[in-house]
Amino acid sequence: MRVTVNDTREMKEKGEKIVMLTAYDYSTARIVDGVGVPLILVGDSLGMVMLGYENTTRVTMEEMLHHTRAVVRGTEHAMVIGDMPFMTYHGSVEDAMRNAARFVQEAGAQAIKLEGGVTVAEKVRRVVECGIPVMGHIGLTPQSVHQLGGHRVQGRAPEAARRLLEDARALEEAGAFSVVLESVPAPLAALITERAGIPTIGIASGPGCDGQVQIINDMLGSFTDFVPRHAKQYVKLADIMAAALTEYSNEVKAGTFPTKKHSFSMDESVLAEL
Repeated sequence: MRVTVNDTREMKEKGEKIVMLTAYDYSTARIVDGVGVPLILVGDSLGMVMLGYENTTRVTMEEMLHHTRAVVRGTEHAMVIGDMPFMTYHGSVEDAMRNAARFVQEAGAQAIKLEGGVTVAEKVRRVVECGIPVMGHIGLTPQSVHQLGGHRVQGRAPEAARRLLEDARALEEAGAFSVVLESVPAPLAALITERAGIPTIGIASGPGCDGQVQIINDMLGSFTDFVPRHAKQYVKLADIMAAALTEYSNEVKAGTFPTKKHSFSMDESVLAEL
């Protein structure tokens, strides 16, 4: 059985912290699902860590569907959430509904995520009415990075803090089953979490949220361009991979790989006939 929106609600009610991670491919999704992570986000962050784009605004709907399909195939229990890419829900309500439906129909996702609060509340409402669970995302919204003037903490000023509270309330009233709080001051994130009837998932927003999400490439140290301040590297896979690749290269050059153990034999009579 896959994790459902009701499960996430029960986690909040019980005070059980919710774990969410990103995944972008089949083999990674298999591992993440296998250790019991309940929520997997196919984030548009794949634009940077998988495709080498400068930011998330370059990611297309087709790219998101492609990676979401792979993650769905690699999971059995986790709820897979597809991230709605830039300008796929910013126009009409009909656009938002059609593209949200593609994540479910074509990619097999169980939910979608989109950025914004009050401004997207009506679209969230209509998508939810269609039977598609929606995760909100407020605070630092990467798709609006140019308008926000870069990756900055959001909600420090009184008016900005009030807007975030209003955004969270609007998303909950519209039917969102949870909301990501990104780069929100920890005390404000805790206040939003206390007031919200739906789970909050924090990233760079302190320990007071109902759950946490990290980009898997950051926490595993496989993405080396930079390490965000909020990320904890549990291992440095880039270093481990580089060492293994160097050893492989040296063995090939020295003729010590492959050996008979890594090769296949054949009937000597066939070889003699040739």
